[in-house]
Amino acid sequence: MTTWQPALPTHPEPGRPGSRTPSGLFPSGPPARPTWREPHPVTGAGVASGGALAAAWLVLFGLLGHDVPGYAWWTVLAGALAWLAALALVRFGDRGVATGVAIVTAGGWSIAAAVVAVRWASVGDWPLW
Repeated sequence: MTTWQPALPTHPEPGRPGSRTPSGLFPSGPPARPTWREPHPVTGAGVASGGALAAAWLVLFGLLGHDVPGYAWWTVLAGALAWLAALALVRFGDRGVATGVAIVTAGGWSIAAAVVAVRWASVGDWPLW
């Protein structure tokens, strides 16, 4: 035996029983809040230019060292300054350029560490002190 249930009104009043809030699965209008867009989106050109500038920076500082310890310490100093610039770029400038600077600086530090390790292994004396 079936029982009779009252039908929902065809045009319910908002806030009354029977009215439903849309789920948002099928939007019926513009979004409730504006869409935020980045002023400086990360692009491949920005990453490449940051990487090229950081590579030139590290090479110029590396050339100031006349031996392995000098090269290593100048590279550490140049990398630290480059990372400070990258942090400033992340906060106030182009994050793509900052990414390129950070990636190439890490690579430059790795090369300096490898040079120090090879020198240490070949001579048997720690070259940085």
